[in-house]
Amino acid sequence: MRVLVTGGAGFIGSNIAKEINKLYPTAKVYVLDNFSSGHFKNLIGFKGEVITGDIKDPELWEYIEKNFQFDVIFHEAAITDTTVQDQFLMMKTNSDSLRYVLNCALKWKAKVIYASSAGVYGNSSPPMREDRGLTPENVYGFSKLIMDQIALNFVQEYPDLKVIGLRYFNVYGPGESFKGKTASMVYQIYLQIKQDKRPKLFKWGEQRRDFVYIKDVVKANLLAMEKDVSGVFNVGSSQARSFNEIVQIINGLLGKNIEPEYIDCPYDFYQNYTQADISKAREILGYSPEYSLEEGIEEYVKFLQGL
Repeated sequence: MRVLVTGGAGFIGSNIAKEINKLYPTAKVYVLDNFSSGHFKNLIGFKGEVITGDIKDPELWEYIEKNFQFDVIFHEAAITDTTVQDQFLMMKTNSDSLRYVLNCALKWKAKVIYASSAGVYGNSSPPMREDRGLTPENVYGFSKLIMDQIALNFVQEYPDLKVIGLRYFNVYGPGESFKGKTASMVYQIYLQIKQDKRPKLFKWGEQRRDFVYIKDVVKANLLAMEKDVSGVFNVGSSQARSFNEIVQIINGLLGKNIEPEYIDCPYDFYQNYTQADISKAREILGYSPEYSLEEGIEEYVKFLQGL
């Protein structure tokens, strides 16, 4: 089996690449990354090769198509900073690149699993379901929605090609530290409490999100690889939890009792409540999250402390 992981030096991509190494030791795994937000340290221990390039460059895909052959493509590369407002750059990088991936997959007869996002739902009413509430409120969410539409149209035209989009909710866990300010709130809150600083939350910390641990996200990707289906699926925990609860959990794990500092939200758009309906992923992919928020944060904090 020959596997390509785009964005493979990033948070989710590197975890997928290393898990494939572990579960499929004879597979040949290649990572594609431009190292703009990914980091080589995420690939320490990775057993495979790295292709360096930018996914929005059509010449790169011409080179890859001519010189490689893959059975599976995990397309994780994207601009993941939801505050980026350059519409041209966001659409060119996120949406257009999927066309390059799909055209190569068609030639190779490869399966494609790509990263979509809960950003497609904007502030629609939870629980979010794949077939409704598709009202993104920033260009990031819009770029992911267009990716879904590109994929579904492609499958309609080429039904033998299997393409699966996974709408990630709020992913956290090992490998995200190099994302800086775009790393999860779990990581940001941990860093502040660890340093005895009051964690900053937008007033009044009761925004609720569906937080999903990285190991459950990797599991969903591997299930998608194994299933002979196409479609778009939510990947979350199916539970909505508040930022205040994260502060409480991390305080307890670190033996501290630091109160949050509540500040005004500077963004015109901000998702206040996300919760995934995962019934479709459960039924068709066999996906069921294994980690509660408490279990995921506890394992993550041990990792961050080197335990």
